[in-house]
Amino acid sequence: MAGIELYAERKLRHRRTWTLAAIVLGAVFMVGGELGAYFPAVATGFVVPGGGDDGWPQMAYQLGAGFGLCSVLVLLWGWLFERRGPAALGLNARGPLRFVRGYLIGLAFLGGVVGIIWAAGGYVVEGAGAFGSAAVGASLLPIGVLMLGFIIQGSSEELLFRGWLMQLIASRHGLWIAVVGNSALFALAHAGNIEPSNELYVGLANIVLFGLFISLYAVREGSLWGVCGWHAAWNWLLGLGFGLEVSGMKIDSLPLITDLTGAPGAAWWLTGASFGPEASLVTTAVLLLGTLVLALRGRTRSHGVEAAPEAALEAA
Repeated sequence: MAGIELYAERKLRHRRTWTLAAIVLGAVFMVGGELGAYFPAVATGFVVPGGGDDGWPQMAYQLGAGFGLCSVLVLLWGWLFERRGPAALGLNARGPLRFVRGYLIGLAFLGGVVGIIWAAGGYVVEGAGAFGSAAVGASLLPIGVLMLGFIIQGSSEELLFRGWLMQLIASRHGLWIAVVGNSALFALAHAGNIEPSNELYVGLANIVLFGLFISLYAVREGSLWGVCGWHAAWNWLLGLGFGLEVSGMKIDSLPLITDLTGAPGAAWWLTGASFGPEASLVTTAVLLLGTLVLALRGRTRSHGVEAAPEAALEAA
């Protein structure tokens, strides 16, 4: 399939990074963001090297500063080298509306996954949520701060993978190569989250599915805002709503709704074990269904350049 511009019309002054160079640069942006946040935190004593798992303030800093700096690097590269503004990377019109809608859909998807696993006997309640705590205000503080952190983290990953990288690959090689390619790279970025295991392998397969689903969501909407909201909501509700692992990461904070844990004897393929529900076959089924619906039926857009990706998807 011929190349296509996903979010904005290509202008003569725009440059396109070579595909292989973009893959390397993507890794540089991620590592650069993490290191750029890490060294000042170590220098001030806020983070102790080799000190084990940090508390929620350090996690909030990592989510906000590390991923935020990654976004800054992506936007600077788009502006200074490619001569493209944020709108060309998907941060275009109706941002607040699309973000909130995507956030609500993400909450619904994650709530559905957790509810199905619960109904199948995969979870038991380990403790009460924040509203059952004697110090409600103190319990809500990390939940709110980490909500902002996950908004930055989820939006940064979407800007890098579905905003910059996917639109770049699509403009050179076509839509489906861009969708599949960025999804595979997105999963690869999570490959070291836990030790090699069955749940890691299923988790990575589900992350590929997540990438396919969220990529098609962005293409259908002609914007990055909705998928930023979806991604942020999924991660936040998973870790701060139910106290479950987020891609293998456990958050040291009392959850908002209830603190769930795997039921004794529950199969790893049901709960996702140490990787969390993202390695559950329930998640596989939900994401596969969502991806098929978007691929086969998706919503038609009706204005401006946003109709182009939709037309390409329908043609494919």
